[in-house]
Amino acid sequence: MDLAKCSLGIELGSTRIKATLIDEGFSVVACGSYEWENKLKNGIWTYAKEDIDSGIAACYADIKRDVKNKYGTTLTKVGAIGISGMMHGYLALDKDLKFISDFRTWRNTVTAKEAKELTEAFSFNVPDRWSIAHLYKSVRDGDKTLKDLDYLTTLAGYIHTRLTGERVLGIGDASGMFPLDNSTGTYDANMVCTFDKLSEAHGFDKTLLRLLPRVLTAGEAAGVLTEAGAKFLDPDGDLKAGIPLAPPEGDAGTGMIATNAIKLGTGNVSCGTSDFAMIVTDKKLGLHREIDIVSTPDGKTVAMIHCNNCTSDINAWCELFGEFAALIGSNITKGELYTTLFNAALTGEADGGGLISYNYLSGEGITDFDEGRPLFLRKPQSRLTLGSFMRVHLMSALATLKIGMRILENEGVEFDTLIGHGGYFKTEGVGSRILSAALGCKVVNMESAGEGGPYGMAILASYLLFKDSYTSLPDYLDRAVFRDAKQKNYDATAEERAAFDRFIADYERGLDIERAAIKALK
Repeated sequence: MDLAKCSLGIELGSTRIKATLIDEGFSVVACGSYEWENKLKNGIWTYAKEDIDSGIAACYADIKRDVKNKYGTTLTKVGAIGISGMMHGYLALDKDLKFISDFRTWRNTVTAKEAKELTEAFSFNVPDRWSIAHLYKSVRDGDKTLKDLDYLTTLAGYIHTRLTGERVLGIGDASGMFPLDNSTGTYDANMVCTFDKLSEAHGFDKTLLRLLPRVLTAGEAAGVLTEAGAKFLDPDGDLKAGIPLAPPEGDAGTGMIATNAIKLGTGNVSCGTSDFAMIVTDKKLGLHREIDIVSTPDGKTVAMIHCNNCTSDINAWCELFGEFAALIGSNITKGELYTTLFNAALTGEADGGGLISYNYLSGEGITDFDEGRPLFLRKPQSRLTLGSFMRVHLMSALATLKIGMRILENEGVEFDTLIGHGGYFKTEGVGSRILSAALGCKVVNMESAGEGGPYGMAILASYLLFKDSYTSLPDYLDRAVFRDAKQKNYDATAEERAAFDRFIADYERGLDIERAAIKALK
């Protein structure tokens, strides 16, 4: 194995920081990970700076161990590196790259007023979780930390700057910070002027373009690993400086790459802590608060339906069953536990048997919730079985996505196939069939369905090395990366689709129960 032709992708996800090393044939040759979790601090979902810095070093140490154990060599170099992470949120830094306030993740929905005002001013949807909505909230609140603000970026952008010193961001990740003009490949100039005028009226004297990272598209040079950056990633000092880095990207963009879904008319669904559907389209859409307009890593327009809550509630229940298994002396592994419970869902009643769950650990913009209270309920005559219990939680994870996708369908955005990726799809054939039933389309899974993000980022890093032999990023993906890709197709029956429709009808009728729970249990 020639490490100089290998590419490393690292993604800071919601529950794990993951690293994937691929060779020149795009096979995964080593992996690393580090588990972490966000905390609710003073009403804000956040990760501490110390956890971010130590977490990525721990993840790198894990893949370094994997390389040593498998190949007997120390990881000192690779051909290229790429960093990706959770999109959106508020990561505000001073001139020395120190946090001036707590990092706010995408999960926060505290900017409803500001997002609505910006949406009206721009005539363009600005979701609650976008960076610009959070900045505007700080401006309107008269946040005293803004006097020290020198740089506003994302999680991937922060790590990239620590590694290279460059204040840049991939166009996909940048599209979740501020609206873009795809004809220019950077932030929309008219909207930038509008924001500067709005913020100046609140006493904010810094211009937006001075604060935001420079926008790059896939394949552009984004800097090289510095001596300080190498020490930051590998405190042992084995990693050498000088390695080129790809433009840092968001987890939505890496999902599109990992599923080869960046051409016009293609689409994918990512299901993990959050879930979102991405459809590449050139159709002019009306203004909808439920539809985000973002970008592929090579600058195409994407219609995005994003839901804050997906698998967190499923994980909590699986952990509960794991506790019970330990109590009765079972030595079942975590992977076996999840596989067993997910497969049980296929034995449940297709409509959940009258059971209902709401997986709202946090607020949910699609259904207009600023907070969440996870709930499980049933009617007196409902049939409580393990199969139906698990199935209803897997359906609940997709319920809000289903509601949002109706708007895209009404806008005439067509899709008959979606590629699924993320942890929700790890158990073969379970999540895929339920997603097919929910959205009424064929669902495709590739071999990398369970670990899309860091693999997609590693591919973007490899594009730096081999792009000169291809006409474009889609050409590279088609002719090189996915030329011999293996995939499986799933298509729910008409009965399964009708059963999901029955479930979603009850689900929507019961949303007032969720509202009452939030009001009653502060």
